[in-house]
Amino acid sequence: MKKKILSLLLCIMMAASLAVGCGAKQENTQTNETNTETSNSSTSNGSTEEITLTLWSIATESDAFHPAYTKAIADFEAANPGVKIVHETFENQSYKTKIKSAVAANELPDIFYTWGGGFSKPFVESGKVLPLDDYFGAYQDELPEAALTNVRFDGKLYGATYTTPLSAVFYNKKIFEENGLQVPTNWDEFIAVCKTLKEKGITPIGISAKDTWVIAMTHDNLVLKSAGPEKVAAALTKSGQTYNDPDFIAASAKLRELIDLGVYPEGAAGLSNDEASAMFYNGDVAMFITGSWMAGSLQTDPENPEDFDVFQFPAVGGNGKATDFMGGATDSFMVNASTPHKDIAAKAAFELAKSISKYAYLDGAGIAAWKIDYDDSSVNPITKKIANFASEATSFTIWYDTLMEAEDAGEYLALLQELYMGNISPEEFAEAMANQLEQ
Repeated sequence: MKKKILSLLLCIMMAASLAVGCGAKQENTQTNETNTETSNSSTSNGSTEEITLTLWSIATESDAFHPAYTKAIADFEAANPGVKIVHETFENQSYKTKIKSAVAANELPDIFYTWGGGFSKPFVESGKVLPLDDYFGAYQDELPEAALTNVRFDGKLYGATYTTPLSAVFYNKKIFEENGLQVPTNWDEFIAVCKTLKEKGITPIGISAKDTWVIAMTHDNLVLKSAGPEKVAAALTKSGQTYNDPDFIAASAKLRELIDLGVYPEGAAGLSNDEASAMFYNGDVAMFITGSWMAGSLQTDPENPEDFDVFQFPAVGGNGKATDFMGGATDSFMVNASTPHKDIAAKAAFELAKSISKYAYLDGAGIAAWKIDYDDSSVNPITKKIANFASEATSFTIWYDTLMEAEDAGEYLALLQELYMGNISPEEFAEAMANQLEQ
């Protein structure tokens, strides 16, 4: 009897113990769920858990825009505690391949640098880019609508631009002065300057034929000044203008004229842009045709920055004017439509663009696309001269490999290298371009 009572008591105690245990477990589960909700809520407000955004760009350490990027990122992180931006950089030409592959593989970073116009059109059409209209309202008084022309597609905004670059001719004015040379204002004068430099044993113009976009800086200008902005835009956007046209052929013939005259360094086919630029900074060549970003590098890379200056690409005869410029606001940040942090990534795209616009202009690396509401008295004279070119421009035409769609641009650069190497004639180049653009 005592044993039965003892067994009964033990069973009651065990049941009570299990009940308490189950109650405790249920209470802990509820607490964990509450903590998870609180944690998720805090993360969405950006107050507790760190958010990491990956940014891709071409602003390598040797690029004139690199300091501006670094300062802009530091400012954004300071103003947005808990947000970290990882900046990954790539060389210009290889980046064009990388970004296209990333779009195709759905492996874009949160924010990525790109060029507006035809280059980014396929990205937008693929649905991989986040529309930014809902985020632009806070910035519309600071970023002119004209700066957004090349990042609007079907009426929607997909990019935040930060600079208005243009092509120009940078030159060593000390070399010019020592050889009694004046800045040329037309093609005949430009050729005469090149011939005089050659006679003096000085290489007239630096170039990279390995990085084909550097050749394009000269060729695009020649076509623009020969055919005019309307013809160029119509041909490259497949709007009723054939590329196999006398004005286009004449422009390519002028590039061949320069090559045959021997104005470029020996071995240019193997030089990268950085190597070719270094020759200019070192005084080994007298001129360099590239984008306005070189103005910033001229303040830091040469031993004697005061030896350098800039002039606009001369008129060559034809439909174009000296005040028609290759360039315009295309350098942009776009946001991955699949990023898990859409709001903060979109904010970062605009804030970084705004800051880089400012810092790059103050550094002399670029012409500001955003409103200048700060003291710019420290900006170097070369950058201010280029800004004046921009203010007096009669037109802007974005570079060939940006205005055209990506597939056409790739074929253009390949054909241009063939033209440079002498493997095809100007006529064959024009015919091949016409065939490509008719596809």
